[in-house]
Amino acid sequence: MNKRIRLALLATLAVVATACGATPQSPPMELAAESLLPPNAAEITSAPNERGDDSCNATASLRPGAQPQPGAMPAGSTMAKIVASGKLRVGVDQNQYLFGFRNPATGEIEGFDIDIAREIAKDLFGNPGAIELRPIDSAHRAAALQNNEVDIVAQTFSATCERRRDVEFSSTYFVSDQRLLVTKGSGIRSATDLAQKRACGVFKTTTLEAMFTIPNRPKVIGMTNWLDCLTAMQQGQVDVISTDAPILFGLAEQDPNLEVVGDPLAYDNYAVGVQKSQTDLVRFVNGVLERVRGDGTWQRLYNSRMTKLGPASPPAPRYIE
Repeated sequence: MNKRIRLALLATLAVVATACGATPQSPPMELAAESLLPPNAAEITSAPNERGDDSCNATASLRPGAQPQPGAMPAGSTMAKIVASGKLRVGVDQNQYLFGFRNPATGEIEGFDIDIAREIAKDLFGNPGAIELRPIDSAHRAAALQNNEVDIVAQTFSATCERRRDVEFSSTYFVSDQRLLVTKGSGIRSATDLAQKRACGVFKTTTLEAMFTIPNRPKVIGMTNWLDCLTAMQQGQVDVISTDAPILFGLAEQDPNLEVVGDPLAYDNYAVGVQKSQTDLVRFVNGVLERVRGDGTWQRLYNSRMTKLGPASPPAPRYIE
């Protein structure tokens, strides 16, 4: 057998051996760690400004007036137009366990935010099912209202002065603190342990800003949603996720290797987002929230979804007039 034939035969045998599971002579090419991140992931190098200052008294909203009966909205009002359309269009999340997520058993979107939206539909139509849920990214919440893609947003939407430039907010229906989600045994117990670490957050969320106030802050990586952050942590691409505690506890429910740690880094006040000019709808929604707080509905909804967070009561509303 000549040399050329022997070389060709050896090459063929190497291919066969590799296909059968034998270890090839040269190691496979390894992907760079960053290539495992979602295509839209990006490092955030400066603090975003989703909070602004509190000169506008961000958590204070318009006082509700006399609440109309379901289906009998004042002529010409924003509520009458919504009732005439047949559905309340609501911007929601489908990736936030506890607040807005798609139930794998039913395929339906559910959660505490969805429950609040259904109470608003109930008082508009007399039917909590008269609702159209439209999943949107956190970064798109204000734009969805401005572009009239939705009537309201119920999506862990924190009322801030910066956001009030573009949208109006209801009174607060939930108050949350910001914490850290880490892998058990990581050694990370508080914000002081984050130097040289990789922290994941979602674009256009208020909780990103706290990462930039930490001395020797971590590298901050922005993603589109919290499930992308969860996947990145499971793949070892980030060391910590930081956002509101209920969202973190929801992620931890999906992976027993994770735990929520640390003292609060900041606080957020969830409110329903409404188009800037629709002050009548803001007052109506606040009337719904008054009923929900007062008749035990808020507590019932909380107890059915959120007991793992510990006992809580509905936050008291603040009104500007």
